Amino acid sequence: MSNFPKGFLWGGAIAANQAEGAYLQDGKGLSVADILPVGKNRFDDLKLEIREGIFYPSHEAIDFYHTYKEDIALLAEVGLKCFRTSIAWSRIFPNGDEAEPNEKGLAFYEDMFRTLRSFNIEPVVTLSHFETPLHLVKKYGGWKNRQLISFFEKYAQVVFERYQGLVKYWMTFNEINHTHTLPLLAAGLHIEGEDEQQKLQDMYQASHHMFVASAKAVKIAHSIDKSLQVGCMLSLSPIYPATCNPKDVFEANELRRRSLFYSDVHIRGAYPSYFKRIVEENHLELDIREEDLQIIKEGACDYLGFSFYRSSLHEAGMKILGNTGGLLGKKNPYLKETPWGWPIDPLALRYVCNELTDRYQKPLFIVENGIGLHDKVEKDGRIIDAERMQYLKDHVEMMAEAIKDGCKIIGYTWWGPIDIVSAGTGEMEKRYGFIYVDKQNDGNGSMKRIRKESFYYYKRIIESNGENLELPESAEKVEI
Repeated sequence: MSNFPKGFLWGGAIAANQAEGAYLQDGKGLSVADILPVGKNRFDDLKLEIREGIFYPSHEAIDFYHTYKEDIALLAEVGLKCFRTSIAWSRIFPNGDEAEPNEKGLAFYEDMFRTLRSFNIEPVVTLSHFETPLHLVKKYGGWKNRQLISFFEKYAQVVFERYQGLVKYWMTFNEINHTHTLPLLAAGLHIEGEDEQQKLQDMYQASHHMFVASAKAVKIAHSIDKSLQVGCMLSLSPIYPATCNPKDVFEANELRRRSLFYSDVHIRGAYPSYFKRIVEENHLELDIREEDLQIIKEGACDYLGFSFYRSSLHEAGMKILGNTGGLLGKKNPYLKETPWGWPIDPLALRYVCNELTDRYQKPLFIVENGIGLHDKVEKDGRIIDAERMQYLKDHVEMMAEAIKDGCKIIGYTWWGPIDIVSAGTGEMEKRYGFIYVDKQNDGNGSMKRIRKESFYYYKRIIESNGENLELPESAEKVEI
């Protein structure tokens, strides 16, 4: 008998900016993702504009804007019960501050959601997945400006009303706890040459405005339809102390609280007591109003969605760095790594699920988990991605153990069930999918879709509701 409950939402997840392409088609405006070039240093020396002679992978991506019907049919063949994607805010309000929405953008997502429902796939939709309209950054300074709350409120009202009856599961912001490491993507903050105190001031002010905007969105959704489920989404891969040195342990815990601060506010509906010391010691002067706190209280999220890719190892005094997978730390000698240096730590997924259950007692939704690999098309056309199947098996096993531990996990969406552009590096060749897309880092390729061996393995997992995890012969001898 399966450990997974009946109706468990097995699925896959993408983001609009990493898949759709058509970056200026049908009235869409520019978003922060559209100015990110390809390459591991894509966040360095950013200009808030499109420059000549630079390749921007999001502009075409995998052309999901035009191929979504065929791609959704392929995903339905895998057996997905749900599909997480985002609405590109700048497709609905191209600049973010218009009085009226863009009908062509609204119609596109309506047809996509209807297509998903025709295959009995539940849409899981993020309102803002690293896609703040660029105009809101250039004119208003991003989320440090209180005016963005009202712009987001209008946007949320429009899409909740338009897609009533089509979308049940929503998330407000994607990984806003990355405001400290990826401020442009997470909070629309273009930080240049500011001192550390001013950076913290802007980051925490932006975070507060997003808390208020998120809570307002929750309240709007519930006023339209009480059955709607609106969650937050955070990057919550764990942080271990590098040694049992008390300084390592304490600093690792402090870093962990910096991430959990965001879920504390979203889920509990109030600022935690430890935030007062953060404000005082960093001499922050935040515009936090009494009416804001009441809104945050009334608009607590219904569930906690989170990404999990790896664990991190922290040593006291280390410089704090991070990327889309979480914080960067010391090499863990007990763990193997992906080709991109991300530690592989399935047990940490069980650890995190228990940590979050103990802390919040709310439903959990694992909305990103996966492994980026170099995939090779064999002469016979097959793609034998044994490492991906092993990774999937190990993490599903730990998820099952967490459910036995008492964690209420409502779903699991593998990150990038079809190959998409990497958020961290802009690459296509860092592949997560069960479906291969013939496109390379320079933009060349036929765009042909090919089922990998993992396609059939995930299909079997879903069909058995997580009970049949036996690896195919091609993956049996692989250790990761």
